[in-house]
Amino acid sequence: MRKALIAAALVALAVLGLIGWRVYVKLTAQGVAAGKPKTAAVAVEVAPVEEGAVIHDIAQFTGTLVARSYVVIAPKIAGRLERLTVDIGDRVKRGQVIAELDKEEITEQARQAKAELDVASANVEDATASLNIAESDYNRTKALNEKEIASKSELEAADARLKAQQAKLKVAQAQVAQREAALKSAEVRLSYTRISATWEGGAGERLIGERFADQGAMLSANAPIVSLLDISSLTAIVNVIERDYSQILPGQEAQLTTDAYPDKLFTGKVTRVAPLLKETSRQARVEVELPNPDGLLKPGMFIRAQIEFARHDNATVVPLAALVTRDARRGVFLADALSKTAKFVSVTIGIAEGERVEILRPPLSGKVVTLGQHLLEDGGAILLPEPPPALKANSSPAGGAPK
Repeated sequence: MRKALIAAALVALAVLGLIGWRVYVKLTAQGVAAGKPKTAAVAVEVAPVEEGAVIHDIAQFTGTLVARSYVVIAPKIAGRLERLTVDIGDRVKRGQVIAELDKEEITEQARQAKAELDVASANVEDATASLNIAESDYNRTKALNEKEIASKSELEAADARLKAQQAKLKVAQAQVAQREAALKSAEVRLSYTRISATWEGGAGERLIGERFADQGAMLSANAPIVSLLDISSLTAIVNVIERDYSQILPGQEAQLTTDAYPDKLFTGKVTRVAPLLKETSRQARVEVELPNPDGLLKPGMFIRAQIEFARHDNATVVPLAALVTRDARRGVFLADALSKTAKFVSVTIGIAEGERVEILRPPLSGKVVTLGQHLLEDGGAILLPEPPPALKANSSPAGGAPK
C-alpha cells in the first residue's frame, strides 16, 4: 500500500512539472514574438540640442607676473654709504642721483694725482730747456769742428749731451702721461661716489622696488643698494604641458585674472614660446606681454590665464552630462516624446567647453537625455517630466482653457 502511494505521488509531480514547462515555453514564445521582454520605463531629464551655437576651445593656465625690466643699482667701488635719497615705491628719472658714498679719501687721492701731474709737467719744461741748450752747444761745436777749431772729441761729447737731454725729455713726457692717467683714474673713482639711476631703453621713469642697504652702511664693490622696476608693462610667465604646447603660438590673445582684482579681466598677447620642454617637469615656458598703463598689476602676483585655441561659430552642442558609453562606443540617448522611448546614437565629439560639448557627427536635433541615461538601453521606455501647469494652460486648444 505504501509503495502504491509513493508511486502515485511521483506521477503527480511529473505531471505538474510537465504542465509548468509548457507554460514557460508558451510565455517565452510570446515574449520573442513581441520583440523583447517588457521592462519598466525609466524616469529621465532631457535638454535640447543646441544648433548653430558658438563654442570655444579654451585652455587654463596659472603663472606669475614679472617686471618688464628689473635693474639692481650697486656701487662700482667700496665705501661708506653717506647719503640715500630714495626709498621703496619712489619714482626716479633716468640719470637721477639716488645715493652718494663718502668721497673724502678719493678726493685727496685726486688732489695728490693733480700735484704729481704738475711736478711732471715742470720736469718736461726743465728737460725741454736743457735740450735746447744741448742743441745750441752741439750746433756751435759742429760749426767750430768744421773750421777745425774744435776737436772731434769735443763734437762727440756735445752730441752725447744732446742725446741725453732728448732721452730725459722723453722720460719727462712719459711721466706726464702717467700722472695724467693717475689723475683721470682718481677723477673717475671720485665720480663713482655719486650713484645714479641708469638703464637702457624703456620708460623715462622707474620705481624703487627694493632697498638692500641703509644710510651709513659700509659697502663693497657691486653690493646692491636698491632695485629699479619698469612696470609700464608686465610679463606673465606660464608653464604649459606637452599636450597644449603645440597649440600655443606667438601673437595669440590671452585673458588674465588675478586674486587682487577678481572682477577685472586683463588682456595680453603671447610673445615668446620656449623651444624646449624641461625634462624634470615636461613643461615649456611661455611669456605673455601684458600692458599695465594704470599700474594696477605688480610683479610677483599670481595669475590665471586663458588662451583660446579654437572657436566654432556654427556648432551642434549638447550638455556634457548627456554623454554615455555603451559597448565601448561614446554616444547620447535621443528622447522621442511621442513614443516615450530613447534611442542610443553613437557620436564623434569635438570641443568641450565647461558643461557643453560639440558633436561633430552625426547631425543631431531634438532632445537628449541628461539624467537617468545610465539605466537606459537602446530603445528603452522613458518617463518624461511633466511640463509646468502654466505651460499646459498655454498649450491647450482654443476654447479649452478653463473659465
